[in-house]
This record gives sequence, C-alpha cells and structure tokens, in this order.
Amino acid sequence: MLNITLPDGNKLNFNKKVTGLEIAEKISKSLSKNALLISIDGEIKDLNTVIEKDCSIKIFTSKDKEGLETIRHDTAHILAMAVQELFSGTQVTIGPVIEDGFYYDFARKEPFTEEDLNKIENKMREIVERDEKTTREVWPRQKAIDHFKKIGETYKAEIIQSIPEGEEVSIYFHGTWHDLCRGPHLSSTGKIGKYFKLTKVSGAYWRGDSNNEMLQRVYGTSWSNQKDLDDYLKRIEEAEKRDHRKLGKIMDLFHFREESPGAVFWHEKGWALFQKLVSYMRHKQDQADYKEINTPEILDRSIWEKSGHWEKFGANMYTSETPDQKIFAIKPMNCPGCVQVFNQGLKSYRDLPFKMSEFGKVHRYEPSGALHGLLRVRAFTQDDAHIFCTEDQITQECLSVTNLILEIYKDLGFENVILKYSDRPDIRVGNDTVWDKSEAALMKAVEASKLEYSINKGEGAFYGPKIEFVLRDAIGRDWQCGTLQVDLNLPERLGASYVDKDGSKKIPVMLHRALFGSLERFIGILIENYSGKLPFWLSPLQSIVIPVSDDFNDYALSVYKKIKNAGISCEVDLKNHNLNYKIREHSNAKIPMLLICGKKEVDSNAVTIRKLDSNKQENMLVDEFITKYIALNKAPSI
Repeated sequence: MLNITLPDGNKLNFNKKVTGLEIAEKISKSLSKNALLISIDGEIKDLNTVIEKDCSIKIFTSKDKEGLETIRHDTAHILAMAVQELFSGTQVTIGPVIEDGFYYDFARKEPFTEEDLNKIENKMREIVERDEKTTREVWPRQKAIDHFKKIGETYKAEIIQSIPEGEEVSIYFHGTWHDLCRGPHLSSTGKIGKYFKLTKVSGAYWRGDSNNEMLQRVYGTSWSNQKDLDDYLKRIEEAEKRDHRKLGKIMDLFHFREESPGAVFWHEKGWALFQKLVSYMRHKQDQADYKEINTPEILDRSIWEKSGHWEKFGANMYTSETPDQKIFAIKPMNCPGCVQVFNQGLKSYRDLPFKMSEFGKVHRYEPSGALHGLLRVRAFTQDDAHIFCTEDQITQECLSVTNLILEIYKDLGFENVILKYSDRPDIRVGNDTVWDKSEAALMKAVEASKLEYSINKGEGAFYGPKIEFVLRDAIGRDWQCGTLQVDLNLPERLGASYVDKDGSKKIPVMLHRALFGSLERFIGILIENYSGKLPFWLSPLQSIVIPVSDDFNDYALSVYKKIKNAGISCEVDLKNHNLNYKIREHSNAKIPMLLICGKKEVDSNAVTIRKLDSNKQENMLVDEFITKYIALNKAPSI
C-alpha cells in the first residue's frame, strides 16, 4: 500500500506506484486539468514522475510561483525550438528563467531583426498548438557530449563537460527536439498556453566573459493568462517612458562617457539633487546621533588582506602599484577605514553604541555588459554607517536602523517595503558559533519589526548575515535598496576592541548599514518612480521666472532674485523665444513651477503660477508665493 500525504495532512492510498497526474485526478477533475508540477518530499518534479514509496506531496498550478516559473522555463525551450526550426545552423546555449520572464542565448552570425522576432513568435504558437509531448531521459555523460558534438552543438557539449562526474545528465525532449536541462518541465508544449511575448534582442558574451564569443540574447515574457500579460506589457511601456537615462538627458542631470565607463558626470542640476539628498540624510543621521567621518579612498593592500576583502572580493577591486613597489587598492567598501577611526583612542562599554556615518566614494569593477545608467555603475557613493555595539545591543540597534530607514523611505514617497533576510553563504569568514549568534540576533530584529519578510538562503555577506530593504515603486517594480548587516568577524580581524564593565578587553559587534545602498542608484530609482516629476522639496530646480516679453525682463529679474534669496531654487529665462516655447521647454524638463510675468503681474507685484502637468494658472503675490513654498521646501518628517 502506497501512502501519499497531502499538504492539509490528509492521506491518499494507492495499491501500486502512481504518477503526480494520477494523484491530481484522484483529488479532483479541475486539479488534474490545471496541475503542472508536483513536489515530492519537498523536491519539485515533473508531473509524470513515478512515485514508488510513501511521501508527502504538493501539486502546483499556474497560480503558484513554482508553476509560473516552469511555464516560463518551458517557453524558453519553445523559443529555442522555434529558432532552430526557422534558422538551421543556429546553436543554442543557455535559457534561464529571470524575473517576469526568460531569455535564451543563441550563436548565429546574422543578427535577429524585429521581423525575425515576429516569425519566431508565430512559430512558437504553432509548436504550442502541436502540443508536443515532453519526456525526460538520463544519459551517460560521454554519450551526451558525443551526441551534441555530432549535431554541431559545441556550446552544449562544453556545458556538459563542465558538469561534475557522477552528476545526472538529463535531457528533455519536446517531441523530437531536445535540450540539456535539469527540469522540471510541463507534460507537453500545449500546457504553456499562448500568453507570451518576445520583447527584445541584445548581445551577451558566452559565459559572461568578454574574452569569449558574442552571442545573441532573445528576451521574452510568459504568463498564465492574457490579463497578466497585458498588464506586464503596459508596465514595460510605462517603464520605458520613465527610463532615468532618457529623463536624465531631458532634465540635464548627468551623462556618461566611454573614457570612464560606469562613472557619472554630474551636471549642475543633477549635482544639486545629489546634494539635497546628502543634506537631508545628514539631518536625519544627526537626529539619530550618528557622527559623520571621512576616510581615504586608497588603502594599502595589507588592510584589505586583514579584512578578508583581498581574498573574497579581490577580482572586483581596482589596484595600483607605486614606484616603490607597494600595492594599493581603491576602496570597494568603507568598512575597514571606519574601523581605523574607531580604533583611535580607548573605547569603553559606556561609549557603545558608537555610530559613525560616511558618504564614501567606492569603486568596484563590474563587467561592461552589466552597466546600466545610474542603476549599475563602477564608481558610486554609499550612504554608509557603522554601529559598534555589544551583543546585547544588536536587536535594539537593528530595530532603530529599521525604523530610520522606513521613515526616510516614507519621506521620499515609498511606503510599501518588505524585508529579505539572508543567512551565511558558502564562502565566508569566521566560525559557525559566531555566525549562529549573528543570525539569531538579526532574525530577532526582523521578527520584532513586524514587517513582511522572506528568507534568502546563503545570500549573506561573506562576513555576516544581512537584511535587505526592498521597496515597491509607482508602477509595481521592486527595488532592493537599504541593507543592514551584523558582523562579528571584521572587528576582530582589524583589531577593534572596547573595555567592558569588569575591565576586560572585548570585541564589539559591528553593524553595517546603508539606507539607500548608493546615492547614484537611488537617484535613478527616484527619477523613474516619479517619472522625473520630483517632490517640490527635492527638485533640483524648483522654479523658473518667465517674462512674457523683453519689456518685463527687469521685473522678472527682481522676482528671481527675491525668490532665490529666500532659499527656493530659481532661474530666470530671458532667452529670445516666445512664451509657449519656453513653457513647453521647461515643462519637458520637469520644472515644478513656472512663474509668468507680464503687465498685470508688474502692476500687482505678483506672478502667475503654472504648475507642472496642470493647465490651470494661479495668480499670487510674490511674497505670498515665497511664504507658501518655503514651508513646503523640506521633507515631511523635518
């Protein structure tokens, strides 16, 4: 007798071995129709997997995350299948699931065109209609290598060669077309449905190495129903409109150059926005008793060896050798420098928690293909802070940081925030006893915050567990921003200590904290969240005075000076363009307030206000405008 335990604890009995589909059929007809996958004792398998012993199971449909991910995985296979049916000689490489979709990399001399994508999509729909049966086979390693070499799939053969000896080599067939894959997969191509769309083509190096061949990466998305697909495509369209790189150019904020890839050239307005955020942060951190410091950007190799960065992070560090043969590194992180400040002078338990903040410029080598405007750069400024405390203070300090982060996000318009808790990675420093303490203390703080959270197994920093703060923007995208890490390793490695109540020397706990992560990236997120229409207090240029003709230039200049002197950022437009042109130009540049000056305004010592995205106009005395908008020229919590 075979006993199958269901998620609710009930059991089903079978007289012989059984498949996942047969279990679904016994539970209900509707479930058998919608079933896609099965979990057997926690391991997700194909629905046609044969079960021969007692176990616990769960059946997944397209409503489950696991089901939707598998639909996308299958759609990637169907993409590769369609490409090879249409364009013989094209080699397939890898095709993973990514957030909201999938991609597949192809080796083909001719570039894919927009017309080609339409052809591929139509062929994919044809394959779905054919409802080809999906089957799995396990091959000997050498047989698989020889087979794929024989049919001209050299990339696939190379992948198989990299699979460790003794590990299963599974081949999935969709009809006669087949691919190396771990699975799981749906029972047939028809199970995918037709709610997919190919979105773009880009270049990608084989195995992500710029020394290797350039491949063509075709991206796509796949969903369980038409509404979800349509909603996603609308989000993509909206995201393109909000692209911070386009808006940054229109708003005259920044640019990039090939001479310094991944480094930002800030323009006047962009730098003004940057400094507004810094000033706001300084105020919030001062209120929270942080002491601001600044440490060198270049440090000797010896410090990075002591900290563990040289071993664990060395590939991402910029280094330089001086004429006297000393090796230095541009800091990729601020932590070691901060510890050196803490180490100056004797510290007592009475000094803890000791909080130090730093707007530290760091440099990390990122592959050129990964760079993306402000969102992925090589040179950036971390809004960093490090809190030195006792083990007993960890939970309270973590809660204080969490509350500060949430207050700041709220000020900036983000109230939908979730936490991601990441524990010890495979590659790490420190012993397991230290990690046990760190993880327990941080998890206690996570639970005390009463916020929604998820767990990312093995995704902690090499020196300690961490919390990631994920915020959701105006169009439903999630962004990982702030981080909080508990570190019981680095202080010891770098010789940090304090004198405890009993006079003994103790090693402090070090909390690493970043509120934005990086100012550059957060500015990119802000621009896209607000579509460039930043809150008045945060706008780099808040107002423009525009005379309706040259006759009113003197009055416009006097208004401009008065507003600027009052502390509201302002410019005056005296260019020889007509009024409508100026209004259109400054509206496109997302200036919140256009102040129009003509005869009526001169006579009454007033301005006519035209707000961004509004056709309504309001006449207001200049002094009244200043009084009103000075009050609005600060963050909500200040």
